[in-house]
Amino acid sequence: MFSLIFIFWFLKISYIFCHLSNPRCFWRIKDTKDKLGDKETYCFFSISAKHGYIRNDYFSWNLDKHVTPKTNHLIFSVYLALEEINKNSHILPNISLVVNIECVLLKYGEKTGLGLKHEEFIPNYYCANERRYLIVLTAPIWAVSTKLGPFLFMSRIPEISPKDTSLPLAMVSLVVHFRWNWIGVIITNDNHGIQFLSELRGETQKQIVCLSVVIIIQTDDITAYKEYHMNYNKIVMSSAKVVIVYGDHNSPIKFVLFLWKSQGIFRIWVSVSQFDMITPLGDFMLYSASGTLIFSHQQSELSGFEKFIKTVKPSNYSSEFSFAKLWWTYFRCSSLPPSNCKKLKNCPTKTVFRWLFMTPLGMAMSDTCYNLYNAIYAVAHSLHEMLLQQVDTWSENAGKELEFDSWKMFSILKTMQFVNPAGDLVNMNQNLKQEREYDIFYIMDFQKDYGLKMKIGKFSGHLPSHQQLYMSKEMIEWATDMDQILPSICSMPCRPGLRKSPQEGKDICCFVCNPCPENEISNMTNMDQCVKCPEDQYANEDHTLCLQKIVAILDYRDPLGKALAGFALCFCVITSGVLCIFLKHRETPIVKANNQTLSYVLLISLIFCFICSLLYIGHPTIVICVLQQSTFAISFTVAASTILAKTITVVLAFKVTVPGRMRWLLVAGAPKYIILICTMIQLILCGVWLGTSPPFVDADLHMVHGHIIIVCNKGSVIAFYFVLGYMGSIALASFTVAFLARNLPDTFNEAKLLTFSMLVFCSVWVTFIPVYYSTKGKTMVAVEVFCILASSAGLLLCIFAPKCYNILLRPGKNSSHMFKKLHAKTENII
Repeated sequence: MFSLIFIFWFLKISYIFCHLSNPRCFWRIKDTKDKLGDKETYCFFSISAKHGYIRNDYFSWNLDKHVTPKTNHLIFSVYLALEEINKNSHILPNISLVVNIECVLLKYGEKTGLGLKHEEFIPNYYCANERRYLIVLTAPIWAVSTKLGPFLFMSRIPEISPKDTSLPLAMVSLVVHFRWNWIGVIITNDNHGIQFLSELRGETQKQIVCLSVVIIIQTDDITAYKEYHMNYNKIVMSSAKVVIVYGDHNSPIKFVLFLWKSQGIFRIWVSVSQFDMITPLGDFMLYSASGTLIFSHQQSELSGFEKFIKTVKPSNYSSEFSFAKLWWTYFRCSSLPPSNCKKLKNCPTKTVFRWLFMTPLGMAMSDTCYNLYNAIYAVAHSLHEMLLQQVDTWSENAGKELEFDSWKMFSILKTMQFVNPAGDLVNMNQNLKQEREYDIFYIMDFQKDYGLKMKIGKFSGHLPSHQQLYMSKEMIEWATDMDQILPSICSMPCRPGLRKSPQEGKDICCFVCNPCPENEISNMTNMDQCVKCPEDQYANEDHTLCLQKIVAILDYRDPLGKALAGFALCFCVITSGVLCIFLKHRETPIVKANNQTLSYVLLISLIFCFICSLLYIGHPTIVICVLQQSTFAISFTVAASTILAKTITVVLAFKVTVPGRMRWLLVAGAPKYIILICTMIQLILCGVWLGTSPPFVDADLHMVHGHIIIVCNKGSVIAFYFVLGYMGSIALASFTVAFLARNLPDTFNEAKLLTFSMLVFCSVWVTFIPVYYSTKGKTMVAVEVFCILASSAGLLLCIFAPKCYNILLRPGKNSSHMFKKLHAKTENII
């Protein structure tokens, strides 16, 4: 058994890789002269055994009965199997299987659902020689065995009827392949139909496929006709373009489908081979202008089938045309018509016919015939196995009618596995899940009197889920219009960048498309949720792709960075130049009159203020971040406190009217201690700040869209505002004192200059606060650098520009004569 299974798997795997180079195609003639179409009668094939070899002409009387051409097709498959078995010396040697065929007309009734119209038929007993049969096979549909099974059970005769197990999965896989998610289902109201619907619902739920409409056709004519208009309204109101049809094709469902067709209801029908039939009017039962998709059990071709039929009935079946009227005739279609036929429907008629008759091979078996053929072989193998276990029992009955224990044989048959002459493994164990294989065919009309059936894919249930369905893209594009048909969906797909939002009270397949939230993307169609981009990435405008964020800093290579650095260096040079001028002219009245030591301190602090602005340009480090804040705070504190000291010095000098009164303050250099005290307080504040929560390098991922801003985080915001507030209070005090001293004698008095400089200084920093917090990214850093430069330059220009002007360009105002004139007042200062 292991070797047989291994051979089977090898053959199947080989076929998977080669089936594209040898696709299966069929053609058929719609014979409307006999007005029968593919009408079927229901037959019982009662099998018994006889000793010796029985010649083929023993069966010929059955073919003389008045049955339909399609029923003859079934009978031929049974005869072929029996002929092969009886001639095979390795199966049942010296024993022949014979068959008695009874075909009856079935009528669906209102109460019983199925009735017999054959007075002499007794399904379990052969009255001519009072002998029970070994087994009874029923065909073509399950209705026979379902309704007559109790009769067979009462007579202790086993019966066989196959069932599909992988079909719902196969059909849903096809639906998913074509990206359909909104389909209809039509079934017959019997056990097989209800079971199929239950399994189909389970598969659709797994694949998120929704059933737009489910129509259950009753099996009795009266009820089916009463519900016709209700079902008609359902199918018309449904927006599903694809409908799955399953059930008993000879129940009232065929009349329902016929009436729908006459009223112009066309869908893409998906069904099984039982519905692959031609009506007496010469049309396919499931006719669609877009074509019909049929699932058929995968089977190998029996090369001897056509030859056997010609041997039995040479007068009726002598050519391909006679076979084509009976059933589908297959031909090799590995090579498609010439390249100018890009679509089958556009090919000239002559070209298609030359293609059809290029390599005709013969008539194909239907699924039902192939099942009957395998059932006969299953009976033979089971009987053979039983005889091997009981050799003595049957050898004593030589020359007599052979009778066996049917139920004992049936127990063997239910677990039988064998390889049939076509090379297919047949497994009769229905307790196991049968992972069947299906061929998927596309059926279409060719002109008026011909039909074409082309294999466009296959389904193999035993393969992994992602490999079970294979569809031939080349065949689909050439033979079908599937690519031009709008998909059967409830809602249009949500393109990438959008996400599905379910609609309340509707199926999951019905939804609306909403844009992805900020910094989230969807890069596939119909995504349920958008995916958030990583912190170092951002979503593009279409929300379909995450892009790497750009690292942004105020760099020396940027034009803005270059400009600010240039201004800082330029003012450093200017300030240094002013300091040199004051040092050179340190003995002149202008320099002496305003406490030259404080002027030197102020100029040096301004140099540091300009230099500290350079710390804000370039990639920051921890050291740079610490120096940024501490240098900025201390430098500006020294500058502001120096101005305060100069202002107080001027006020004291001009307010001392009584000699000696408050003179000790000026002589002792009290204003200089103001700088020391103010700076020490700022140093303490900075020390607390750096000791508790110092500044550090931080990457702001959310400040500017698409950018990572590398900045110096202030650390403790409270400490930062304490330092800034303290510096601001010194500046405000300096401005207040200078403002009060603005009207003092101004020959060498710089009170007005100090007032105006502090006005500029305070204006810059008051403006800085709203501007700073209204900008983002490196622009914030640029604003901070600009304010440092603007406030420092304001102090430099407002205080020292007039002095330098007088020293360099108007030396007369800087003479000793002017000095003596105000000697009395300026003596205290110097």
